[in-house]
Amino acid sequence: MKQQASEISRKYKKKNQFVDVMVRISKNKMAVLGLIIVVIMVLTAIFADVIADYDDVAIQQNMAIRLQKPSAEHWFGTDEMGRDIFARIVHGTRISLYVGAISVAISLLFGGFLGAVAGYYGGKIDNGIMRVLDVFLAIPAMLLATAIVTALGASMINLLLAVGVASVPGFARVTRASVLTVRDQEFIEAARAIGAKDSTIILTHILPNCLAPLIVQCTLRIGKAIVFTASLSFIGLGIKQPTPEWGAMLSGSREFIRDNPHMVLFPGLAIMLIVLALNVLGDGLRDALDPKLK
Repeated sequence: MKQQASEISRKYKKKNQFVDVMVRISKNKMAVLGLIIVVIMVLTAIFADVIADYDDVAIQQNMAIRLQKPSAEHWFGTDEMGRDIFARIVHGTRISLYVGAISVAISLLFGGFLGAVAGYYGGKIDNGIMRVLDVFLAIPAMLLATAIVTALGASMINLLLAVGVASVPGFARVTRASVLTVRDQEFIEAARAIGAKDSTIILTHILPNCLAPLIVQCTLRIGKAIVFTASLSFIGLGIKQPTPEWGAMLSGSREFIRDNPHMVLFPGLAIMLIVLALNVLGDGLRDALDPKLK
């Protein structure tokens, strides 16, 4: 009976915390706008096949309608191969969000693990892990991702790995800093006193109390991952044509920018919009999850 009451109390507390965070986010107009844009982008990615046909409109070449200006039939115009730019941007949303989310998940998994181990154990383990990560931090993230893709070859898996690895040091540092603020508190000492294993303490007691900065970091890093993906595709090291990826679309359209600026305008706006939305949402989450600002 007591256990059931404890579980109900825990669920109620979590629900109240979620409602409290959402109320504070709702007071930040820019964060709400960012959240709305992100939700629209996610829904666009989910229902991309319903909004525009992939094979017949986004991929299929039709030289008879190449380089058309925006119109009622082709909202964003057509590219040099007669493909509908609106359809390609819609399906590019799915690719960009997929690469951003998966690469950040890779960064969170490895960076969170290394940061948690370094922060919890400290001493030589902490020093060894962080000095290795400092070497990676000394290399610009974009340059590191470019080097990895160049060494492994251009493919979707290698792109995910490259963008993910480039963000590992950042996640490790954020996780380590959060763990250092929690590891010496009373409830951690109590868990050690009853004989809990280190892995159990880290996974069930420490990391759940470090989620707030990690959630903010994930939101901000997805935007950076999308920019990295577009940049690598732009220089020919990411996703190749005819796959509708925003950076690849910009790369293929740059020679037509003078006479057909719409070919560059709409993919560039798509990148700017999603990155801006994620950044303002991340800033809003940072303020909402900060207990000092309650």
